[in-house]
Amino acid sequence: MLKTFITSFKLQNTYRTNSIIYSIKQLPLIKRILPNSLYKNRGLKIFANIISILWEIISIFIGKIIYISAMIFMVISLYNTNQADTFIHIFTFLTFAGGVLNTYMLNPTKDKYYAIILMNINAREYGLSNYYYQLIKVVIGFLPFTIIFGMITGIPLWVQILLPFFVLSVKLIIMNYTIYKFKKTKKAINENLPTKFVWTFVAICLLLAYGLPLVGITLNSTIFLFVFIISIILGIYSLVKIHNFKDYRKMYKQVLTESNVYMQEKVSGTQAMKDVSLKQIELDTKYTSNKTGFAYFHDLFVKRHRKILTEAVKKQSVIILVIITLMIIGIKANVDFKTKTNEILLVYLPYFVFIMYLLNRSSSVTQAMFMNCDHSMLTYRIYRTPKVILGIFKERLKTLIQINLLPAVLIGGGLVVLLYLSGGTDNPVNYAILFISIIAMSIFFSVHYLVMYYLLQPYNVSTEMKSSTYKVVQVLTYIVCWYMIQIRMPIFGFGIATIVFCIAYSLISLFLAYKYAPKTFKLRI
Repeated sequence: MLKTFITSFKLQNTYRTNSIIYSIKQLPLIKRILPNSLYKNRGLKIFANIISILWEIISIFIGKIIYISAMIFMVISLYNTNQADTFIHIFTFLTFAGGVLNTYMLNPTKDKYYAIILMNINAREYGLSNYYYQLIKVVIGFLPFTIIFGMITGIPLWVQILLPFFVLSVKLIIMNYTIYKFKKTKKAINENLPTKFVWTFVAICLLLAYGLPLVGITLNSTIFLFVFIISIILGIYSLVKIHNFKDYRKMYKQVLTESNVYMQEKVSGTQAMKDVSLKQIELDTKYTSNKTGFAYFHDLFVKRHRKILTEAVKKQSVIILVIITLMIIGIKANVDFKTKTNEILLVYLPYFVFIMYLLNRSSSVTQAMFMNCDHSMLTYRIYRTPKVILGIFKERLKTLIQINLLPAVLIGGGLVVLLYLSGGTDNPVNYAILFISIIAMSIFFSVHYLVMYYLLQPYNVSTEMKSSTYKVVQVLTYIVCWYMIQIRMPIFGFGIATIVFCIAYSLISLFLAYKYAPKTFKLRI
């Protein structure tokens, strides 16, 4: 099994190394200098290998600190409960939710597909060795941060140490249940296509995680110890079952289909993504438009693709309304919660830059636009003329802003209501600035992603992403938005700065799009 794991690790590292070299070759200016023989360069391969290994190490920790700080640590101050108990409580229920959403074993990735399906590596040895490796990474990744945040919140040391092993045991239990279901039904579960039951379970876990503390109910160390003992016993039992399971190849053959693998990798041009997308396109002839020219073409596209474009936004809006309602109930029911909410709202506006970044659908919508329209239309010369490109660009910008506006209005209006109910502000202008700044953030991301799409058009004719620059800009956008979480500023100062920046950025970006998009908006090779 160790030999199989080493082989699989080398395979993963080779794939990642070649991807790094390819990305370097796609960077502006550099791609003109570097030859195609770059992949043979030993020195660069060593450099890329080092980056690959460093990223593997960093990835063990980066996701865990973001998860704990954003989902738990920054939330517990909202509640009028013991911080240590609240941390344990939220961590426990989020672990249950995460257990069903991410099993590791049944995540249909390219490396699994290459190794098990194409290279015919022993499925059981490959699956188990990589699964154990992922579980070890879970413990190593969580342990430093459960200790650090545990010390800050006053959690007993023994609980701090047990929390990562609790995550481990839950994942083992869920995986064992998945194998049991496979034995019974002969149908493997693709974890990237959660069922309604899974989403319902996750929703219940989230409600229990964040809702119970509102009414003063939390798990304490004693209850957690009881839950942990049960989970570790079931986890050990599950580990034996998982290890002794023989039919991994049969299970992986169902999960590692070409469609599942490429859907997971988000290579939107694969037949799988097209098939999924086609099911959501409405071809009913009842959809017509009284518009003309570019507006007519775009209007029909939006109406026939409305499920793809708006379904996620509708779900977001429902969740936002539920959260705001729970917050209002908490404010009405608990004086301390009311006071803390007011204190947070007055200085936490920068935090919502990251929230609006996460909620904004522009990246997914532009991807859908390319896959269902542009990847075909860009093969026609007429579609690449400045008049057509800029005409459709204007219509798409209006649509993107409208799509993202619903959750933005709900958040902006909700924050104003929460601020008022929690004690208000000395400066009434803050209400208007709070609402407008959230709208400005939404418009900013709509403009940002559409302009980025037109200036850096990252896809080739097969709708595979080929632009390293596009990926770099995506990463930088994430980093800046994540940094905003750390900033604390009054509503007036940050709100005004945000509105001015968004207006200036949007105007500059639109100017660049109008000037350069006719040259840059084309299919990549």
